[in-house]
Amino acid sequence: MDVKFLILKVIPYIILLTSCSSGNILENGELRVSVKGKSVNFSGGSIQAEDAIPEYLITEEGKIGFVVKSTRTASVNDTYGKGQSLIVDGESDDGDFSIIWTINSYEEFPSTFIVNTEYICKSDEPKTVNGWVSDSFSIASGGDAPEFWSFQGQSDSSRSDWILPLNDGFAQQNFMGSNNPDYGGGIPVSCVWRKDAGIAVGHLSSYPEIVSLPVNVDSGKAHVSIKKDFIKPETVSARDTIKTLVTFIHVFHGDCFKPLRNYASMLEKVGVLMPESDPIAFETQWCAWGYGRTFTAKEVLGTLPKVKELGIKWATIDDGYQIAEGDWEINRKRFKGGDDDMREFVDAIHDAGMKAQLWWAPLCSDPGTPFLKAHPDAVVEDEHREPYEISWWDSWYLSPLDSNVRAATADYVKKVIGDWGFDGFKLDGQHMNSLPLDYNPARDTLHPEAGSEQLPGYFKLIYDTARSIKSDALIQNCPCGDCFSIYNLPYTNQTVASDPESSWQVRLKGYVFHALAPKLAYFGDHVELTDNKEDFPSQLGVGAVLGTKFTYPADNPNEKEKNLLTPEREKIWKNAFSIYNELKLSLGEYKGGVYDIGYDRPEGHLIEKDGNLYFAFYQDGDFSSATLKCLQPDTKYHVMDYYNHSDLGTVSSDEGGEAILNGDFKDFLLIKLSLDTDN
Repeated sequence: MDVKFLILKVIPYIILLTSCSSGNILENGELRVSVKGKSVNFSGGSIQAEDAIPEYLITEEGKIGFVVKSTRTASVNDTYGKGQSLIVDGESDDGDFSIIWTINSYEEFPSTFIVNTEYICKSDEPKTVNGWVSDSFSIASGGDAPEFWSFQGQSDSSRSDWILPLNDGFAQQNFMGSNNPDYGGGIPVSCVWRKDAGIAVGHLSSYPEIVSLPVNVDSGKAHVSIKKDFIKPETVSARDTIKTLVTFIHVFHGDCFKPLRNYASMLEKVGVLMPESDPIAFETQWCAWGYGRTFTAKEVLGTLPKVKELGIKWATIDDGYQIAEGDWEINRKRFKGGDDDMREFVDAIHDAGMKAQLWWAPLCSDPGTPFLKAHPDAVVEDEHREPYEISWWDSWYLSPLDSNVRAATADYVKKVIGDWGFDGFKLDGQHMNSLPLDYNPARDTLHPEAGSEQLPGYFKLIYDTARSIKSDALIQNCPCGDCFSIYNLPYTNQTVASDPESSWQVRLKGYVFHALAPKLAYFGDHVELTDNKEDFPSQLGVGAVLGTKFTYPADNPNEKEKNLLTPEREKIWKNAFSIYNELKLSLGEYKGGVYDIGYDRPEGHLIEKDGNLYFAFYQDGDFSSATLKCLQPDTKYHVMDYYNHSDLGTVSSDEGGEAILNGDFKDFLLIKLSLDTDN
């Protein structure tokens, strides 16, 4: 039995015989639902319910739809606050099931409905149910190009964009379970918008759920929903109840920023709290990964003077210090003196005036490590009792539920932070975002998703243990290429662009994190991963913490990738890091939603700090103007290009608080606007 969507034995359900009338209406901001006859009508954001009731079951016979039988209203005061409810009682087309569909509207969450759905079996014969679908809506194209833009929070090995355009023929499942199998999880929200309207749907569970949020476009409409496929078909009998997840529907104007902020605020009501970062999380970083796995202590220590000269505050030791993944003892080829050498190494970083961070890939172990020999049941296994492989390291998944894994994890954190003296971790690996179904008989094989559901608690263990030793320990979580699991977010104090495929991904990921957790530090990852390997403007303009992995004075001869800081590159690095340290835009207020990240061109971003406005614009190639928004009406501003250190004169805003800046620009424009005090 699928425990998460437990089939409950209940007392006989009596359908209320109150009549449905056209006066049954629930409104919240721009979202409105009304019941007329056997159907439910939605308005707001040009959305349309896909069926008479946009909730249905999936059985062996196919889709089981529902029509309205009666309605009732009630006041509500619960986890989400005060509001109103419209409760719709319905019956399936075949008469075998009834539905109780509760739509709640809350004062705190405008233009949003929070939905609960229950299905009750009425058939005298057992019925097989394969799953359910909630919040099945569509939105018509407004004739824009592209037809729509979207945020979709899935993770798979393609490491695709989280924010992307949609046109006819597009389809994506957005499965929140494990894919490939070491990619998975994410943010269970779909936002689809056109230039004038949008819709967002998602679920509000307090822990990860294995569901899909499919999005597809056909015949000029974008379709969204939330879909649960049971791991195994469930047999239900008369009066058994199936409860779905708590979900939400939200309509909006603009792009996905405000809907994601709204979503995070709702999640906090169920205990998924968005984190705040300590000041050290906003300091710049250098990582030894430029030297690769075969780095030497001499190479790293020899680079530190240049790192310090550039004003960088963190030094990160990456993969290669350990014997193997899962065998975290010191590799004596790197540190001949073992623990003593590592302590001296950390002391040298501290003596250089920097913080020390250590790379670590938790929850994975190479086959044959001493840990796996001692604890073979720690491995996550598929239905055939085979371990799941984590690509890149060719390691095996470890279960976050295994007591030996948890004990070894806590001990290692104590060693790294308390004994060696590191100031924080770089947690790394796409596998950290989710966990495959675990059929290892050492755990509950009737509930194979338990490991995935309780995965966030494992990262809480790391976070709490580290910060019990150093109260401001940095816990950076880098789920390489994944869309960051929202449920792991409370247990990190620095997110990261996590191996971006492009400069666009650096910016869009920063956009999403600013929406979800505005007081959380966002690390732009190594600048060498951007389009031209030196795109600092894409980090600076979105308020990201700068990072680099340069080598100096020479590359590691064993590494094919060259990251040498040449004199020409050093000028660029000095400029970028000095700008960051002077302005610290990562500590400013990111003003999301001012520009539509999809439709507006050039792409615009805005940060307010210390009374000044910092605009960033991006467009491939040449562009000749940029629209400046959020200005005081009828006011003159002084404009500085803070990246190229040039004075661009003044602009005056109109009565609507906007101005046009004209010029010859290429690829990007980073400017500071301050009130013109000369007039």
